[in-house]
Amino acid sequence: MFRQHWINALCALCVLSGCATDKEHLLPEGSARMLDIWHLQTGSDAIKGRQLLDARLVLRRTPDTLARPNEVARQFPRLPNPDLVLYVFPHLAGESTPVPGYTTVFPLFQRVHYAMPGDRTEEY
Repeated sequence: MFRQHWINALCALCVLSGCATDKEHLLPEGSARMLDIWHLQTGSDAIKGRQLLDARLVLRRTPDTLARPNEVARQFPRLPNPDLVLYVFPHLAGESTPVPGYTTVFPLFQRVHYAMPGDRTEEY
């Protein structure tokens, strides 16, 4: 009985000591905003951001560059890999979890196949 009172008093003391923590000590307020802290930690600013955007624009593929196949794509064209559509009927997962019906799409072949130079790739 005495031991139970001792444990209860110790728990109450721990709980009350947590309320004595000062908010200003735990979370000091400053003049910095979250955006300022982010820019400081990541080292980003307006000039670096603009340089990154310019570099991305240089590397971005346009429809014009995608329409022109390079030398490798001309010599080794990709063979067609049709998509298969599978409908999964509504069912129960386990014993009681209902799963609604859904459609999934996956390629016929697992890997991409390429034609050898000189192989015919156009349809007959």
